[in-house]
Amino acid sequence: MEVTDKTRADVKGGTLIQYEEKLRLLEIAQVPKEHVDDFKSVKTFKIFNTNNLWIKLTAVDRILDEETMDMDVIINNKHLDNGLNIIQLEQAVGAAVKSFIGALGINVPRSRFLPVKKTDDLLLVMSNLYRLQQGTLVMSPLRMFETTPLVKLGPNHFGRVKEFLRRFASIPDMLELDHLTVSGDVTFGKGVSLRGTVIIIANHGDRIDIPPGAILENKIVSGNLRILDH
Repeated sequence: MEVTDKTRADVKGGTLIQYEEKLRLLEIAQVPKEHVDDFKSVKTFKIFNTNNLWIKLTAVDRILDEETMDMDVIINNKHLDNGLNIIQLEQAVGAAVKSFIGALGINVPRSRFLPVKKTDDLLLVMSNLYRLQQGTLVMSPLRMFETTPLVKLGPNHFGRVKEFLRRFASIPDMLELDHLTVSGDVTFGKGVSLRGTVIIIANHGDRIDIPPGAILENKIVSGNLRILDH
């Protein structure tokens, strides 16, 4: 199992633990509520599962013949868009690690792992933080830090791809960005640069339009801001 160093953006990622003399995958949904903060701690659990798995096929064949594949069922409470609460039963493929003799976790560079699970991740890979090199997205050499910025976009206005794309005239320059939080009805003009820590909060009923060419460095923007064409 390829694992990599945990950052603030990966606190919910599954991690490897040693239990009953076996290597096991521990997912956040399996952790009691009173210990979730411990699970998220970068100091307590320093690595997380990237879901890149290397498996010897003869070992898979043996385990299937012996019927010793033991997969934990994860109970995950979900809230659907229509307001319905459901219980989703999951099995994490990485949980099979405990069924293999001599299973290992290999700590790999962060560049081996580039998830796109939410629009927060999509903004990163669409930005100038990455370049396409021989068919692979690689971190721009112009980025001073090896880690990616922490991005938190409000789910109500940025959660769906169509709505997310509508709010950016162009993807901002994020080479010097550390942290971005955006909440509410916010749009970005062309050629915007984000640096340091930027927090943009449009309260209910307000709208914030970041004007074209704006440079926001260690700024908090809140209230109502609209630039009109004339």
